[in-house]
Amino acid sequence: QVHLVESGGGLVQAGGSLRLSCTVLGNVRAINALAWYRQATGRERELVAAIDGSGEPPHYEALAQGRFTISRGDHDSILYLQMNDLKPEDTAVYYCRAVVGAAFDEYWGPGTRVTVSS
Repeated sequence: QVHLVESGGGLVQAGGSLRLSCTVLGNVRAINALAWYRQATGRERELVAAIDGSGEPPHYEALAQGRFTISRGDHDSILYLQMNDLKPEDTAVYYCRAVVGAAFDEYWGPGTRVTVSS
């Protein structure tokens, strides 16, 4: 079992940058993959980027290509999302998701809000 807590959200002007963090507590070694999702008001939750332990490059959705970077910190206990050149349409609550164990159980953090002003 794992527990996820996001941080780093806030208000930023268009063109600015933010770095989101997701602290991973619990059985880190059982994690198969980690990902960032986001959900804007009135819209469905959508994948932003994902990373696993296979050694393959991270996956980015088109919305994140060239602007966002997903990475894992030391001991895989923290997940980052570096967001550059932010746009008003990036305004959303950003969530961290973990897929854990042989059963591929999923866990979510409570989210961190990002607001980009024009």
